[in-house]
Amino acid sequence: MKRTTKNILLLLLFCINVLYSQSDKINPPNEMAMISGGLYTPLYGDKNNDVKIKVAPFYIDKYPVTNAQFLEFVKANPRWQKSNVKKLFADKNYLSQWKNDLELGKNALPNSPVTNISWFAAKAYSEYYGKRLPSVSEWELVAKSSLTLADGSKDPNFIKQILEWYSRPMQEVIPAIGKRGKNYWGVYDIHGLVWEWTSDFFSSLVTGESRGDSGLERNLFCGSGSVNASDFKNYPAFMRFAFRSSLKANYTTNNLGFRCAKDLNKKGN
Repeated sequence: MKRTTKNILLLLLFCINVLYSQSDKINPPNEMAMISGGLYTPLYGDKNNDVKIKVAPFYIDKYPVTNAQFLEFVKANPRWQKSNVKKLFADKNYLSQWKNDLELGKNALPNSPVTNISWFAAKAYSEYYGKRLPSVSEWELVAKSSLTLADGSKDPNFIKQILEWYSRPMQEVIPAIGKRGKNYWGVYDIHGLVWEWTSDFFSSLVTGESRGDSGLERNLFCGSGSVNASDFKNYPAFMRFAFRSSLKANYTTNNLGFRCAKDLNKKGN
């Protein structure tokens, strides 16, 4: 009887360990906030500027992915270590702030956002943990939230704070996450630390009824572009649009990181 009880306990412990290890892979340390969805108006729509994208409810990480978290990822996925990554998937500055493959540099604090990350690497990290990168629509929906409003895009003080951050030189050592308060959705550091990758950064222009429309109007790329914008006073959105338009998927910069998202029905345990 004692032996049977002992065997059952050992079996239960084994099952618990298996479940724990699996849930740890599915759900990395970042907690996620639930975003109830809404309508996103792209910076550039059609000629009448009435394009609206319906954003379904989704989850998004409360914090950007940190150096410590990405370090755990490359330990488990050696092909994404800085000495192994293929140049097709990341340029020469990939993880350049790290000392080596498995050691952070003096300016790469464990609890600070990881930067010098390519879109390919950010996507691989997200998928490894059962998540994905947020779309432009999802990210912008969260980003327009102020401390107290779901839509703070008309708040001049909120816009001023974002522009002040955009105008400051990049810090050599990026501060730790979670020190600046959360927005309406409970999301931290969407502004104020680093820029962030989105899944469809390369299609931030929308010119028809479909977000997949590839016909781009030529005047979007000249001085008349702002005339056709959905909100010509939304300078932060213009700056993000310009930044995204300059990127390629293998690019890395010292002020570009990411956070993960997940469909509402895929929250996990």
